[in-house]
Amino acid sequence: MNMIIGLGVVLVVAILYMIFRIGRLMEVAKEKKEDDNAWNNINAILFLLFMVFGLIGFFYYSFKHYGTYEPPVASEHGVVTDNLFWITMAITVVAFVAIFIVMFWFTYIYRYDKNRRAAFFADNHYLEITWTVIPATVLALLIFKGLRVWGDITGPASKEAVVIEMIGQQFAWTARYPGVKDRELGHHNYKLIDASNEFGLDLTDKNSFDDFKSLTLYLPKGKEVLLKIRAKDVIHSVFLPHFRVKMDAVPGMQTQFKFTPTKTTEEMRTETGNAKFNYEMACTEVCGRGHFSMRFPVIVVEPEEYEKWMASQTPWLKQNPDYMKYVPANLKEAAAIKAGLSLDGIQTANSVSLK
Repeated sequence: MNMIIGLGVVLVVAILYMIFRIGRLMEVAKEKKEDDNAWNNINAILFLLFMVFGLIGFFYYSFKHYGTYEPPVASEHGVVTDNLFWITMAITVVAFVAIFIVMFWFTYIYRYDKNRRAAFFADNHYLEITWTVIPATVLALLIFKGLRVWGDITGPASKEAVVIEMIGQQFAWTARYPGVKDRELGHHNYKLIDASNEFGLDLTDKNSFDDFKSLTLYLPKGKEVLLKIRAKDVIHSVFLPHFRVKMDAVPGMQTQFKFTPTKTTEEMRTETGNAKFNYEMACTEVCGRGHFSMRFPVIVVEPEEYEKWMASQTPWLKQNPDYMKYVPANLKEAAAIKAGLSLDGIQTANSVSLK
């Protein structure tokens, strides 16, 4: 009971204190009423100064760090996408600066004045049409241009294009190349994926016999490259910043992206002044605890060197001769020849398949 009485007394004292404080604040407000206009002028000037120094800081920082906004471009379409980016940036900056100036200028020019009466405009059709049509037209032009570029880089590749398949999984990338004998990737089937056949390589397709695996993405300078992209488990994302390539790897479907490298690794080292520079592919879709490890080395070389590298690679079937048992009997000889297996390998595979 005594506790309740004590709490009641404290509550009453607190209420009386708050009433006193409110009354005191009202007296201060009445005393300062004559100075209100002076404070409004000061605040309006401070807003104007904030606008001036804010714009100076914005442009100073932007121009000072202009060269660090994006890595050097090393692909043909990258120049086009960079131009689109800077056109969009220019339009955005112009709109931002105009709105910024108008907003703070209005705050200054229309600060409180007891002698000014507010003017009311019901509507202005011309003004509404202007601020609707102009932004809509600008955005439509940007979108149509962007769609044209997007359609070009995701559309069908030329017959001479270098076709490479990138496969993402937790937590690594693997590249599959067509062999030098047919230059065409073989079919794959996700049902055939196992511990060794990580591509799901369909060995009933003769084009798969000389396909090979690579843990480095080799690219020829000046040649159109078509990346066929897929994922084995969750969503991943292929990102090649210097080539302006970014495309999701989606389970259950194949995506693609085509581009033409324009600078070899050695040329980029010279351009950047960094003797240790290397291109890199990364995953930009957080795909699990080991996402950080999904980095893939990329090397761009001259076409002649690329051809030598291709010729030096070992077909997957030659590295895994036990899988000859999955090759149809009428194609075993062709498979052995394309994969570089000996006839003994065919006979061994035949005996294994009979068992």
